[in-house]
Amino acid sequence: MFHIRIFNHYVPFQYVVLTFVEYWLLVLSVYLAYTLRFPGESISVLDYRDPAAIKAALFAVVMLCCTLSLGVYEAKISEGFSGVAVRSLVAFFLLGCGSLTILYYLIPSLQLGRGLLSLSVIIALVLCLLVRSVFFLLVDSKQLRRKVVVWGNGEKAQQLMSTIIDTNRQNNLNVIGFVGEPEAAHPDIPKDLLMKSPESLVEFCQSTKVDEIVVALDERRRERGGNLPLGQLMDCKLSGVEVMHSLEFCEREIGRIELGSLDPSWMLFSDGFKYSGVRDVSKRIFDILISLILIAVAWPFMLLTAIAVFIDDGAPFLYKQTRVGLNGKLFDLYKFRSMRKDAEKNGAVWARQNDDRITRVGAFIRNTRLDELPQIYNVLKGDMSFVGPRPERPEFVKDLVSEVPFYDERHRVKPGLMGWAQLKYPYGASVSDAAQKLRYDLYYTKNHSLLLDILIVIQTVEVVLLGKGVR
Repeated sequence: MFHIRIFNHYVPFQYVVLTFVEYWLLVLSVYLAYTLRFPGESISVLDYRDPAAIKAALFAVVMLCCTLSLGVYEAKISEGFSGVAVRSLVAFFLLGCGSLTILYYLIPSLQLGRGLLSLSVIIALVLCLLVRSVFFLLVDSKQLRRKVVVWGNGEKAQQLMSTIIDTNRQNNLNVIGFVGEPEAAHPDIPKDLLMKSPESLVEFCQSTKVDEIVVALDERRRERGGNLPLGQLMDCKLSGVEVMHSLEFCEREIGRIELGSLDPSWMLFSDGFKYSGVRDVSKRIFDILISLILIAVAWPFMLLTAIAVFIDDGAPFLYKQTRVGLNGKLFDLYKFRSMRKDAEKNGAVWARQNDDRITRVGAFIRNTRLDELPQIYNVLKGDMSFVGPRPERPEFVKDLVSEVPFYDERHRVKPGLMGWAQLKYPYGASVSDAAQKLRYDLYYTKNHSLLLDILIVIQTVEVVLLGKGVR
């Protein structure tokens, strides 16, 4: 699947096209519903000043955001088209109609009548599911899959193959083979995919229509006669075949940086990990605006949560805990208390599955993420950002820095209330989990932007609604 890079974040080009098509289908749905409900009345489709055009545009934007927030497009990879259909139904009728109802209450002039809204949603759902079914058939066709050759057949090549399979990305790729000496190949790589280096790599790529060569050698040798044929790879690159390191390949395809292939020089010289004053200012404005909006919307829930915690287990209903922030600076993080008051009488420990220290109310507020709401204060204060790697306790960080390579690099950006790793990986409760999540934290640290922050905020809705990543 072909990707484009928008503000450092890789986005599949096909999904950009699908989003554009669906936007206009959603707009069209409102006009069709209007025509069916009020036959004989004329409306201007092209006049953007027409109130109907503004209402249709609002309808389309809200429905697209709800579609994205429930991971409708990602569901195709893991759940098939049935998952797409169910999530689309929930996104349109539950989230979409609910969000529009709130907006209509706040801005009555943009309101669609109940009958018109219901008809628009039904038409939109039918049209979008039809388009998505055709789209996914086209995307899944072998003709549109990117043909990939992996240069290497050792440990790193096998890890790359496992990553492709584990993340269900094989549906988007056609791996032709792994190049290297067959007798030195990793035993888990299928024998029918092992191949020796062709005499002319350019001719081989042209004859088999290879789109991409991914370099995944256990040890890159740049000297003449080594395992990396620099001249042939340069010829391929200049003939239109994309050549990239396995690190960049996983970064693009999966949105993470593989620790096993990572070296300090790549971090230093790769595109990313850059300072941007404009980005930092826009991010701070974004943090303040979202925090104020969230306070305005969530204060009744915060009040009820405080009362529930107090009734269930007494005072205090809030607790503060020292966490590691930007550049290793310590700060006090605030939460609604979800555990017993003596939960850490023997010192700091990782949270466990079905942790018996969690109170009855605590289990609910952890599942719904209500316990995190006091951290809005940390965001407004500037200790945290709305989006960023989740802050860890110094007791854990001390061990993680010594056991997990590059762990300290996640502290190059402010910690966040929500993060890229929380979308992509379950709740972490061990050193091993922390290492897995670090792959996503490093991707965010390298590529963070306002666009990626907005995307994470929208997609976090699914995490909250489905209770993902909670212990």
